[in-house]
Amino acid sequence: MNLQRRILLIYTGGTIGMIKSPETGTLEPLDFDNVRQHVPELRELDYEIRSIQFRPPIDSSDMRPVHWARLVNIIAEWYNHFDGFVILHGTDTMAYTASALSFMLEGLQKPVVLTGSQLPIGVLRTDGKENLISAIELAAAQDEQGHAMVPEVCVYFGSTLLRGNRSTKASAERFDAFCSYNCPPLATVGININFNRKVILTPEADKPFAPHTELDNSVIAITLFPGIRPQVIEHVFEMPDLRGIVLRTYGSGNAPQQPWLLNAITGATESGKVVVNITQCDAGAVEMGLYETGNQLLKAGVVSGGDMTVECAVTKLMYLFGQGLEADDVRRLMTTPLAGELTT
Repeated sequence: MNLQRRILLIYTGGTIGMIKSPETGTLEPLDFDNVRQHVPELRELDYEIRSIQFRPPIDSSDMRPVHWARLVNIIAEWYNHFDGFVILHGTDTMAYTASALSFMLEGLQKPVVLTGSQLPIGVLRTDGKENLISAIELAAAQDEQGHAMVPEVCVYFGSTLLRGNRSTKASAERFDAFCSYNCPPLATVGININFNRKVILTPEADKPFAPHTELDNSVIAITLFPGIRPQVIEHVFEMPDLRGIVLRTYGSGNAPQQPWLLNAITGATESGKVVVNITQCDAGAVEMGLYETGNQLLKAGVVSGGDMTVECAVTKLMYLFGQGLEADDVRRLMTTPLAGELTT
C-alpha cells in the first residue's frame, strides 16, 4: 500500500514565486512544475507534490472574488486526490483570501494552507523557502489515526500557523508579517512542530464537503473617524445597490451619538441593508450593550461583529449574500460562528 502523502501546490502569484533570471538578472515567475530544482530541500520530503499555476500570476492587490472562486474550483476538482493543499499567494490580500475560502469550502476536512514571503524565493535571504517547506509539512501532517492535523483554512508565516479567518497582515517588513490578535496560533514551528490541538477545529465527520463559488460583493467597509462628514456617511448608506456595511467603530463598538449618523444607520437597516459593527482596535471585541453609544447602534438595527477582523467580516457578508439569503438570515448568521471566525 502506498502511504505517500499527496500535496497540491497552487501558485496564484506574489513575491514568493519570483526568481532571478540568469540571462537578464531581473526577477521573473518561477516554473513550479520544476520547483524541486529551485528548492532542492523539497527532495528530502517524502511527499508527492504536484503543482498548478495561475497564468499569468496575479498580484495580490489585484485579487478578486472571481479568483477565490477559481481556487475553490481547483480544490474541489482535486479534493479526493490530495491529502492537503498549499496556496502560494501575495501577502497584501492573503488574509482576505484565507477568510473567504474558510466560508466557501464548507465541510472542509483537509488542510488548506496559504503562505507567501516578504522576499522572493530566488534571493539569498529569502523567507520563502522556509515558509514553503513548512507549509507543505503542515498540510501533510496527520494525527495518530491518520486524520489531518489541521483540517481548516490557515495562514502560515514566520514560524506560526494561524486560522485563516483570524489572520491579518500586521507588517510590511518583518518576516513574521501576520498576526491573529483574538485567536491563539494553531501551531508554532521551531525545532519541532507544536500543534495547539485545543484550538484547531474538529470537522463534523458526517458533514459532506460542499464547495461554494457564488459571492455577492455589494458590500463596503467604512471607518469612523473624528470629523467624518455626514454627507459621506449618508451617501454610502443610501447607495441603492449596497447590501452590507462593515462599520469600523471605536473601542468596544462605540460611535458618535449624532442624529445624522443614527438616522443614516436606521434608514439603511430599515431598507434591508445589513450593518455589522466591528472595532478598529487590533485586539478585543465589540460589546454594543456596554456603553450607551454602542447601545444606540443596537437600537438602530446594527449587529455585532464580535471580534471578527475586517477581512473576515467583509468576506463573510459576501459569502452569505452570495447564498441568496434574506437580510434577517444574514444578520443572524453574522453573529454565528461558521468556521471558527468568532469567539463565543
